[in-house]
Amino acid sequence: MQKILINGYFLCRKLTGIERYAFEITSRLDRLCRPDEIAIIIPADAVNIPKYKNILTIRYGKTIQHVFWQMFTLQFFLLSHRHYTILDFGNTILPFAPGIIFLHDIYCEYFPEDFTGFRDKLAGFYNRWQYRLIAQKAKKIVTVSHFSKNQIAQSYHIDPDTILVIYSSWSHFKNIQADYSVFDAFSVLSRPFYFSLGSLSKRKNIRWIIDYASKHRQDIFAISGDDLPTAGIGDLSGTKPSNIILLGYLDDSKIRALMERCKAFLLPSYYEGFGLTPLEALSCGAKCIVANAASLPEIYGNTVHYIDPFDTNVDLDALLQKPVESPEAVLEKYSFDTSAEQVYDLIREMAL
Repeated sequence: MQKILINGYFLCRKLTGIERYAFEITSRLDRLCRPDEIAIIIPADAVNIPKYKNILTIRYGKTIQHVFWQMFTLQFFLLSHRHYTILDFGNTILPFAPGIIFLHDIYCEYFPEDFTGFRDKLAGFYNRWQYRLIAQKAKKIVTVSHFSKNQIAQSYHIDPDTILVIYSSWSHFKNIQADYSVFDAFSVLSRPFYFSLGSLSKRKNIRWIIDYASKHRQDIFAISGDDLPTAGIGDLSGTKPSNIILLGYLDDSKIRALMERCKAFLLPSYYEGFGLTPLEALSCGAKCIVANAASLPEIYGNTVHYIDPFDTNVDLDALLQKPVESPEAVLEKYSFDTSAEQVYDLIREMAL
């Protein structure tokens, strides 16, 4: 009988996007599974690792650049421990030990022009190679929206019925206490402000906010997030208007405080496999303005205000006056408990 081995490298990274999804699902799997039914492999020198009750923790190797951990350290371990089937939450697959793979989206396939410069192009090539390898070799592909499911199926000629959709969720935000000290650090936010959160990657479309803010100097826009090593937007200090406030990376407690008090939460992304942050904002009572693109209409329905991610000729104040549906049903639909149960059912099926 095969046992499931979770690739725990996500625990060595900041909890954003995919890492958050992996962390929350794994924490709940620990409550669902029997002792030693599931294991997780983590670099031996990793710090601040959760103590799992039922999931067996395996310390192996060391924290190195992700590609080398993936292609060498983890590959070697699995080739010498063939009773394990890998479960990888992070859009990556081992060529000689494929398993259950979560492919959240195929961004690089649809926007190769976002990858400029040698390092970006190399990253884009690697990611597209991984996507195609997943399509060819994965024992099971899981994704986070029907939008992503259809793109994967069409791009790689896969039967869509073989791809499982397991949604992300906002439910981790229930236990976050707001830290309002962020307003002491950024006193300008005592005025009404729009808030945006996410990695400063090109697809998050911070350029839309820069363009809009340049035309509406009376409005304040607060942006939290780090730039990325690939497909990032680079240094904004010389291009942003003065009414954009860059907050850097903030913890969840400060994020919650900003979501509670913002005029509206803004996500102008032109590509998202799921798009988690507006769910967090809706759970805090915030109004949300999101791009009418990719998976976002599927996830949010009529509970948010929509914008064209390629057109800033809009009045956000006027847009916010239009009625939207209550987010209650949407918030109820997306639960990490439900998603973890679906993952566990899949694990038990695949381990037979």
